[in-house]
Amino acid sequence: MTNTAAKQVEPEPILACTICRDVQNFDLLIEDMEAEMGERWGDLSFADATVFLGQPEANAMEFIAIAIDEDDEANINTIADLIKTAVERHIRVIVIAEEVSPMVLHQLLKLGAKEFVPYPLPEGALHDAIERIRAPEPALIEEIPAAPNLRKSSGGREGVVLPVHGLSGGVGATTFAVNLAWELATLSKDDAPRVCLLDFDLQYGAVSTYLDLTRREAVFEMLTNTDTMDSESFLQALLPFNDKLHVLTAPIDMLPLDLIGAEDVARIIDQARSNFDYVVIDMPSTVVQWTETVLNAAHVYFLLLEMDMRSAQNALRLIRALKAEDLPVERLRYILNRGPKFTDLAGKSRVKRLAENLDIKIEVQLPDGGEQVVQACDHGLPLAENARKNPLRREIQKIAKSAHELNRSAATASK
Repeated sequence: MTNTAAKQVEPEPILACTICRDVQNFDLLIEDMEAEMGERWGDLSFADATVFLGQPEANAMEFIAIAIDEDDEANINTIADLIKTAVERHIRVIVIAEEVSPMVLHQLLKLGAKEFVPYPLPEGALHDAIERIRAPEPALIEEIPAAPNLRKSSGGREGVVLPVHGLSGGVGATTFAVNLAWELATLSKDDAPRVCLLDFDLQYGAVSTYLDLTRREAVFEMLTNTDTMDSESFLQALLPFNDKLHVLTAPIDMLPLDLIGAEDVARIIDQARSNFDYVVIDMPSTVVQWTETVLNAAHVYFLLLEMDMRSAQNALRLIRALKAEDLPVERLRYILNRGPKFTDLAGKSRVKRLAENLDIKIEVQLPDGGEQVVQACDHGLPLAENARKNPLRREIQKIAKSAHELNRSAATASK
């Protein structure tokens, strides 16, 4: 008998699979998977994937792509279990999501999903995600530093970092940050510095409201992918205000403050410093893990407080916490908002006792701007545009001019 029978060709091993409720709902994903993997991929339902990932055959998988939309949010526990099982078996996970809430995405990424790609898939997005998960893991360093050091700027600038932190709600920290940034950006008609305003209050950030700017999805996408962020993608996430100030607004939805970590914050500040002369940061009043990163990056860290017990107690707590961690408390500058009037001698005496009891120096006392401040914020305009002669505006303008002059003097001395 002659050996004329055709040899059976061994099927190519399956290296990846999509997992979704119905893959036909993600037709673009089918096309991209075929382009990337050829015949070496399959599709599973959530129930089948739960069984498959528990079998030895799953060890050969390179990655899984979990595709979900808003209808799958009710099934989030099953999806979370799939990701945890895949991570335990060292299978990389890509999440492909259409109209899914940021809270759900944050939960899935925290469980170990390596990549997030929006649907409909942007051209080349799946290819880039697969390339990133195939890249070798970076070597672990032996010792984790307290916070990342700022790298030397690559965009031609080395901006001054000026965070603003309210010691309690309602002390006017965001109002101060917005107006300080605007005053810096308009110091000169001919040679004004480039200024960037970052809203790091991911939950209640109001910078966009005070400047009448639209919040965009691009902010969330940048915050969740800072490891791939470059100068171009950072600048695209910013919005201009009157062509003089560039603003990173808070995301559209309320997000956990731990959505970003110390490394993410360091990368964002580094990009901002590289492209702008001044970087004003509106901080959340809550102290989070990356507050230390911002403090270490800051040239001056403004703390706003009022003449009340809550501000005094919170200031005392914060000072103790920073000293306990041996952080640079010398960078703190205390600003009293709604300070006593010139003729209020009793009020001035209270301010003096407050500073002595906290062992701090209150360097600036901002006057009460009154109803004009509320109106300017509601209209989405800085005080300089809505109430130029307001006493609060004039005081913030003085601070901006002083900071700029000190910066220029320091730059001249270093040459």
